[in-house]
Amino acid sequence: MFRALTQWFDPEKQPTVGRTPDYRFSLANERTFLAWIRTGLALIAGGMACAQFLPSLSIHHLREIIAIGLLVLGGTVALRAVDHWARTERAMRLGQELPPSKFPAILALAVGAGAVLLVISVLLRAVA
Repeated sequence: MFRALTQWFDPEKQPTVGRTPDYRFSLANERTFLAWIRTGLALIAGGMACAQFLPSLSIHHLREIIAIGLLVLGGTVALRAVDHWARTERAMRLGQELPPSKFPAILALAVGAGAVLLVISVLLRAVA
C-alpha cells in the first residue's frame, strides 16, 4: 500500500523503471487521467448539488442517499484514476500489456442505477 502511494506522489521514481516510452503515449495516458479526474469532480459536484438543491423526494432519505453515493463515487473515481495512470505508465515503461480495467463498466452500472432510482422517485412523486 505504502509503495503504491509513493509511486503516485513521487513522479521522480517512475523514470527509474524500464525505458522511457514515446512521449505521445505518456501524454495520452495523462489526458486519460485528467478526463477521469474531471469525471470525479463532476460526480462530486453533482453530489453537492443533490444535497443542497434537490427537494425532498417521495422515498425517505433518497436525496441524501443519492448525494452520498455521488460523493463517494466521485472520490473513488479520483483515486482509481491516479492508480490507473501509475499502473499504465509502469506497463508502458516495462513494455508490458496495459493493465485491464473493469472500472468503467462498474462506474456505468453505478450511474445507471442512480438514474433508475431517480426515475422511480419521479414516477412515485407524479402518482402521489
